[in-house]
Amino acid sequence: MTEHTGLRELLLGRIRDVADHPEPGVTFKDITPLLADPVAFGALTDALAETARRTGATKVVGLEARGFILGAPVAVRAGLGFIPVRKAGKLPGATLAQAYDLEYGSAEIEIHAEDLTADDHVLVVDDVLATGGTAEASVQLIRRAGARVAGVAVLMELGFLNGRPRLEAALDGAPLEALLTV
Repeated sequence: MTEHTGLRELLLGRIRDVADHPEPGVTFKDITPLLADPVAFGALTDALAETARRTGATKVVGLEARGFILGAPVAVRAGLGFIPVRKAGKLPGATLAQAYDLEYGSAEIEIHAEDLTADDHVLVVDDVLATGGTAEASVQLIRRAGARVAGVAVLMELGFLNGRPRLEAALDGAPLEALLTV
């Protein structure tokens, strides 16, 4: 068994399927058992921190809310700063905002622009890549703040939702890495 296969099995073994959540017909991928297991959470943090180092990131952006849970320890492990991307209206002071479309409606995310500089190379970290809308909006925000995008790293990609092509187009050659694809 390779190291990658071992990591994959460890992570998959700690993700619980919850049927009919948040609505009938949807199977929710619950990562809380993974977070509760210090070995699995540590292995996940190490893998994502290695991605941060490999991409030359100087900062990690975590997307609300589970991206905070994953991104903050990744930043600490990699010796980098952490920047939260929040839903509109949650950050105090001056922010940059980016609206984006959802399947049914729209949403808006914000970042403190002064937390990023032209010297920053930013890795976006989140738990799941679904349709790619939030991650795409975060890439646009990072660029509007004047920083460069090092890439996007996620625990799990929901391949059947086809978010990868949308996000890869926005990344303009920067890597998109998913530890798991389901």
